[in-house]
Amino acid sequence: MKRLLLFVLALPAFNGAYAQGIYDVSKIPADLTRNASVVIRNEQQTYEVKSPGSASLDYKTAMTILNKNGEDASHMVEGYDKFSSISNLKATLYDANGNKIKDYKSSDFKDRSAVSEGSIYEDSRIKYLEFTHTTYPYTIEFSYSVSYNGVRSYPMWYPTSSWGQSIEQSKYTFIIPETMTFKYLKSKGLATDSLKTKGKTEYNWSCKNISAVEYEPMSTGLRNVLPWVTVAPNQFEYDNAKANIENWKNLGSFMQDLSKGLQVLPEATKAKVQAIIKDAKTPEEKIKLLYKFLQSNTRYVSVQLGIGGYRPIAAEKVASVSYGDCKALSNYMKAILEEAGIKSHLVVIGNDMPSLNKDFASMNQANHMILCVPLQKDTTWLECTSQYVPAGYIGYDNSDRTVLLVTDEGGRLAQTPVYKPADNYQKRITKVTLTEDGNADISIDSKYAYAQFESNLGMLLKDPTEQRKTLMNSLSIPNMEISNLSYSQPDKNTAVLDEKIGLKSSQLLTKGADKLFLTLNLLNRQDGVVTPIENRKTYFAVDYSFNDEDEIIYTLPKGYKVEFIPKDIVIESEFGKYTAKFANKDNTIVYTRTKTMTNKKYPPEKYNDFVAFYKKIYQADKQKGILAKAE
Repeated sequence: MKRLLLFVLALPAFNGAYAQGIYDVSKIPADLTRNASVVIRNEQQTYEVKSPGSASLDYKTAMTILNKNGEDASHMVEGYDKFSSISNLKATLYDANGNKIKDYKSSDFKDRSAVSEGSIYEDSRIKYLEFTHTTYPYTIEFSYSVSYNGVRSYPMWYPTSSWGQSIEQSKYTFIIPETMTFKYLKSKGLATDSLKTKGKTEYNWSCKNISAVEYEPMSTGLRNVLPWVTVAPNQFEYDNAKANIENWKNLGSFMQDLSKGLQVLPEATKAKVQAIIKDAKTPEEKIKLLYKFLQSNTRYVSVQLGIGGYRPIAAEKVASVSYGDCKALSNYMKAILEEAGIKSHLVVIGNDMPSLNKDFASMNQANHMILCVPLQKDTTWLECTSQYVPAGYIGYDNSDRTVLLVTDEGGRLAQTPVYKPADNYQKRITKVTLTEDGNADISIDSKYAYAQFESNLGMLLKDPTEQRKTLMNSLSIPNMEISNLSYSQPDKNTAVLDEKIGLKSSQLLTKGADKLFLTLNLLNRQDGVVTPIENRKTYFAVDYSFNDEDEIIYTLPKGYKVEFIPKDIVIESEFGKYTAKFANKDNTIVYTRTKTMTNKKYPPEKYNDFVAFYKKIYQADKQKGILAKAE
């Protein structure tokens, strides 16, 4: 009896010791610490749908932070608004041996507004824990519950979307009444377990022992190597709005109903519209004139309140306050075009997101709204939030996307324009006058179009001092001094930016005996050699398709002639094409370079072929000419 009592008394101590040690870092399998800064020890997410308009979430995670690179992962931040409430906030800190250091309770979590930059008002707030601990490794455990009294989407499961994070175990449980339907997508090979109990169906997805993926340049994301599940409702209720979104047609009908009656303009605005278009001969002319009116008289400000995250502000309101978010400005432009007798459609799009999945209608695949104007022979697309881009250019983050047109007949999928390499061009002519002592007067005249216009637009908006600072840091011309610099957009109807630079340099030529050596590609060289990756895991692509054309005309120093120039170079592969041509004309060397790339998505096994292609370009860009004294 005494022995039994001692055994029973010993149980709590044993269990306590075990509990303290479950996050012992030494227990993590070696495969999970390799290339890792964070190990997700145990994540559990349970989401239960109660009805189309109510749900609950219970979430718990424990992660071991192995080093400073993983520190950001330890910050707990959870958002809420008037349609959700957070409770049961808890956190616990453990040392490397899994011993508890500190417990955090609800009162330790802070609360603040989550109004984003550029937003005039949102009703979103966040609960967060200001957590600092710099003795590595350590483990932080978080848990909380959320109740929803309005539902428009369901949470996805993506145990990690970051480089350098491994997963010991993670599980997603999704529970829904048998009377309701939903849809889901999942990563290839991920098993789905389901069971029915008491009028509900429970779905489970889980993963274990997934090693960290080391950073891979040019990656298009980790979705092809890590597990994920996307879940979406077929019916929802949110902020007194109800919708059936089983398909894109229905979702478009819902968006159309939200915007119905919101295209009424004040009489004064109608009069302005008529005055603007009175001499315009074609719909295209009218669109350009009215788009300029929009850009000159409105500015982008985000407003996200409940269903207002989907319903545009009335055109009449935008006319009076001269601002709005993407929905409001697109709807305002739609109203303006209607006054001009031109029909248009609001467009739901994922800016800098993948295309809408044609077979999976959901609210969380998009974050933006633009406008589509179908014409008899062509279609014009309008990005209504920019005050600088011309009519018809919607930006490379909106291009080549499957999008949803909001029409009177419901939603209709469409494709935005594809910007080819020839559209996204850089054309540059550089003239360099060399002297024997190595000095050079240089003039550079560049034109950037479409995506390259967009990438360089920031220079147009900077003051001259900032322009010079940026240029000094970006050009690799040795010992240069800028004498003049200007940026302009000569034609506001075209997405083309002009850059004109005048500068001097004293170190373009290097001497060797009685020879002068000149690196012929002065400005647009391939930066460094891309490192090969064995067993690469993720797909890759360049940011956007482009075509660069450079011509550099070198006027030789007095008393010198060309002794050597390289032979022409052509490098071609499935990734793109490169040419370099070298010509000696009279007292000049003319160097011409072209580089064309497409942003096609390539599988990981082709990456080292891409590296080899770039290595050839890198070597070609280092070609030198040799000058000798004339006899």
